[in-house]
Amino acid sequence: MILGTFNILHGRSLADGAVDTGRLVDACRSLDAHVLCLQEVDRSQARSGGVDQAAAVGPGRFEPAIMGEPGAAWQAATDADADRPGAPGYGVAIVSRLAVHAWHVLRLKAAPVRSPVAVPGGRGRFVLLPDEPRVVLAADLGDLLVATTHLSFVPGYNLVQLRRATRWLASFGRPAVLLGDLNAPGPLPRWASGWRPLVTARTYPADRPAFQVDHVLAHGAVPPVTRTDVRRLPLSDHRALLVELRG
Repeated sequence: MILGTFNILHGRSLADGAVDTGRLVDACRSLDAHVLCLQEVDRSQARSGGVDQAAAVGPGRFEPAIMGEPGAAWQAATDADADRPGAPGYGVAIVSRLAVHAWHVLRLKAAPVRSPVAVPGGRGRFVLLPDEPRVVLAADLGDLLVATTHLSFVPGYNLVQLRRATRWLASFGRPAVLLGDLNAPGPLPRWASGWRPLVTARTYPADRPAFQVDHVLAHGAVPPVTRTDVRRLPLSDHRALLVELRG
């Protein structure tokens, strides 16, 4: 089984600034993952051509963290908003070639403070931004839970969110893997959660990676890892991570 995670930057390429759905689909399919976790996913947003990006990549589920337009007018998403296909949303997704027995969702509140964030392709420029609500989406594959999230960019607060997310996933009482952009570098996610990392690789920024902010964490009797990979794709400011599990 191959698991993957990729922060797609709503499909934008830093090379030309364009969002091309065909390029996004080709990039995601090139990973050949059985289960692919995506972050910074658009649904019905003008900047990405009004496309449901998760549905374009493949079968699975999109889960919005916010409804409305990122950086403009938005509100926190509710559990009912995932099933409003025409409504503009922004969040995470899991695309699966394997049967999913059930979906589970945990919503996380935004940090109460602003924090500086690097501008993609901005050559060291930062902007001070308010945080947004976050969401954890989990796919029940029967003998394994596979989950994804994109945590807060506010240092420390993201680790609080991670502890809540991993405790929630552990409460299901089965092996689990959490993949996503945790916005926390290096060993911090392992220290905060107690979960074991399945891959160590620098993922950000994509052109010259200096940090690992995209992680794959495991809990319980997850099958052994037989292969890992990190890929630079023709879009996004992150590299994708792949982990192959035995069986």
